Amino acid sequence: MLRVEGLDLFYGDAQALDGVTFEVKEREIVAVVGANGAGKSSLIRTIHGMHRPRAGSIRFEGRDIVGQPSHRICELGIGQVAEGRQIFPSLTVLENLEMGAALRRARAQEKASLERVFGLFPRLAERRRQAAGTLSGGEQQMLAIGRCLMGCPRLVMFDEPSLGLAPIVVYDVFEVIRRLNREEGITVVLVEQNVAQSLRFADRGYVIENGRIVMEGSGPALLADDGIRRAYVGL
Repeated sequence: MLRVEGLDLFYGDAQALDGVTFEVKEREIVAVVGANGAGKSSLIRTIHGMHRPRAGSIRFEGRDIVGQPSHRICELGIGQVAEGRQIFPSLTVLENLEMGAALRRARAQEKASLERVFGLFPRLAERRRQAAGTLSGGEQQMLAIGRCLMGCPRLVMFDEPSLGLAPIVVYDVFEVIRRLNREEGITVVLVEQNVAQSLRFADRGYVIENGRIVMEGSGPALLADDGIRRAYVGL
């Protein structure tokens, strides 16, 4: 469904991604894990058209999307739940969700999508008239996911969805991601510093260090690797 090959990205003279190659099959959960500053968010932003790579290709369902602006990539069916949630704090919960349905591909399904999001997140339904900036961190993450779903994506890239959340809320967020994949068939790219949690339920994973993919395999196999456990899990 998504194929990234030989991707190089620079910020001035500093190289952020170095020959990154990975693929995501339809209905998979693929984790991209690594330490802070390893290049995970740069990869997500490049796929989503926020950065232009110096070299390499990005193909979504066989179509080259390098150089496409972010709004066109959204229209193709790639959604993103950004690091830090990036909701509109002065708008209500409902207004934030309506913003997610502004895509042409999503407008006809806005009502059904809203019912779907409120079914997934009943707390958002209860707070639909509340300013988004007054929500708790966990509720804001639910809102960020819900807003993405309003765009009817087929593939969703989650950028550090557990960042800054309490452990019990992290569990709830990961369970929602699992449900979206297993029950609704949404393909997932999960970018996380929480290596253990990510690899436990990912179908496959890639480990990125200093902008390079250094290891790949099934989630359980990577989690069982002694080097991964020592470097990232603390065992």
